[in-house]
Amino acid sequence: MPQKNNTSQNASAGDSEVSNLLAEAGQSSHESEFFSPIPKGYIPGRHKYVAVLGTVMSGLGKGIFSSSLAKLLKDKGLKVEPIKMEGYLNIDSGTLNPYRHGEVFVLDDGMETDMDLGTYERILDQNLGGANFTTSGQIYRRVLDKERHGGYLGRDVQMIPHVTGEVKYNLRKLAMDKDADVVFIEVGGTVGDFENGFYIEALRELAFEEGEEGVCFVALTYVIEPQALGEQKSKAAQLGLKKLMEAGIQPHLVACRGHNEIEETALEKIAMFSNVPKRRCFSMHDRKSIYTIPESMREAGLDREVLTRLGLHDRVNQRHEDKAREDWRVFVSKLTSPRKFQAKIGITGKYAKIRDAYASIDKALEHCGAHLSVDLDVRWLDTTEMDETDVTRELEQLDGIIVPGGFGKRGTEGKIACIKYCRENALPYLGICLGFQMAVVEFARHVCGLTDAGSTEFDPKSPHPVIDILPEQKKIEGLGGNMRLGGKDVQVKADTLASFLFDEQNMIRARFRHRFEVDPKYIDKLEEHGMIFSGRHPQQPIMQMLELPTKMHPYFIGAQFHPELTSRPLEPQPMFMGLVAAAIQHANPQVDPAEITSRWLPPTLPTTPVEA
Repeated sequence: MPQKNNTSQNASAGDSEVSNLLAEAGQSSHESEFFSPIPKGYIPGRHKYVAVLGTVMSGLGKGIFSSSLAKLLKDKGLKVEPIKMEGYLNIDSGTLNPYRHGEVFVLDDGMETDMDLGTYERILDQNLGGANFTTSGQIYRRVLDKERHGGYLGRDVQMIPHVTGEVKYNLRKLAMDKDADVVFIEVGGTVGDFENGFYIEALRELAFEEGEEGVCFVALTYVIEPQALGEQKSKAAQLGLKKLMEAGIQPHLVACRGHNEIEETALEKIAMFSNVPKRRCFSMHDRKSIYTIPESMREAGLDREVLTRLGLHDRVNQRHEDKAREDWRVFVSKLTSPRKFQAKIGITGKYAKIRDAYASIDKALEHCGAHLSVDLDVRWLDTTEMDETDVTRELEQLDGIIVPGGFGKRGTEGKIACIKYCRENALPYLGICLGFQMAVVEFARHVCGLTDAGSTEFDPKSPHPVIDILPEQKKIEGLGGNMRLGGKDVQVKADTLASFLFDEQNMIRARFRHRFEVDPKYIDKLEEHGMIFSGRHPQQPIMQMLELPTKMHPYFIGAQFHPELTSRPLEPQPMFMGLVAAAIQHANPQVDPAEITSRWLPPTLPTTPVEA
């Protein structure tokens, strides 16, 4: 492919980043119709690609399949990097409605993404960044920025080749920057959608350019099973796969979603009409946990099929795979074994009707349940209409409460009532982000005597704004009106519950997504009445964790950050482990704490809760 490294004469001296990108991209002029920008230093054949596309309908679990397959290759010692490519025009997922797209998952570098990135991080046990997530909005913005800087040398800028070229450039740059053996590409939506059509065309071009062993295509489809018929029907799956093939893409693997295991006859039909050998058609039916899927895929030989397709057998580290496989097997064994304990955990939130809005919390609890051998009965409580009578009726049945993050006033008074009940009745409590802030408000009102304490997020004229946006903090963080986002250091106070949970570390890394803080002028008063701020900003008076003394309460802790975002199957998040251990103790007061765990129950047992 003819390449040139000319940059626009119109690019100003202040646009060095754009100029560098254009220089790397090797833009073409009118002399050639070829246009496929390649990053400087990219080695053809060094990096391989697996592209996962959905047919029939969205929401089938492309992220689960892609991350599970990526894990199998990572287990073999290969370096993998996932990327999710979304079709919507939003620059990120930060403003998306949880009812439509589930939770917003925040990466360490502050990028706000959809929940699939959380699935990748958990299954791969790998921190991701903004390069692992892109949207149509990001792609179009970069193309238009280059056009404004004269980067296309007078060419009329078109979907093909310029927009598709930008997609390919980003994929290759991710592969090169991360030195990835394999990049796993998940295309959002469904084949046939207008908004993701250019992604699919870019992948077709990528496969053409990278060569026979460069790209492996995976189609995720759906086998319907109408109750009225009592049998599985594969016609919709066949037509969906046909749509993909019409776009010029021949799948190499087919994953078949369904409620029940896909029958042999359905798999045979799908294999026949997709030109995919039956051994490469995998039944991805509903399972007790998504964490059982990787081993099922390994047993079906999908990892070997991908290695063969991409010519990667010579890069496998067998010892690495044996160790990784055993570690995962131990976790899955815990996950699927009968549990010794039972406990009920309540989650209070205004999005309680859609569990995807709190997907990371759900997974964090699943991790803890496996490691502590407890069957958790999770109750989702909508606090919008709850009064004190409702709170007592609901919470007296529970063994622990989580008040999660959120924005807006709706449901906050119900959350405060729940927190008050937890504090006064020694019910284990974990507050996250807004749950942290509401714990401060509740304590200020009912313990410190500031009966009209509040947050300026909900009442700008609050006489005691214990939660506020502070001008000096805006200067400190350089935030303006925006949120604190992404990974930040948290200094942990010694001899506290937080210190115990984090194994005496004096500094931890946590992920934030919030605007409001504890007003420093109220800190002394709150601490005088018994609240402990056990996590702080390393340099500034920004409170990041709070707790009550264990001699006053068995487990009462809150975090301004989101601990659920960093929980992993093999390394469950400490604050969740502490909550679940305390909930087991609450549900089984007759059981010796040593039988539950000596690691997660603090050494000082409670005496009496904090009173006003």
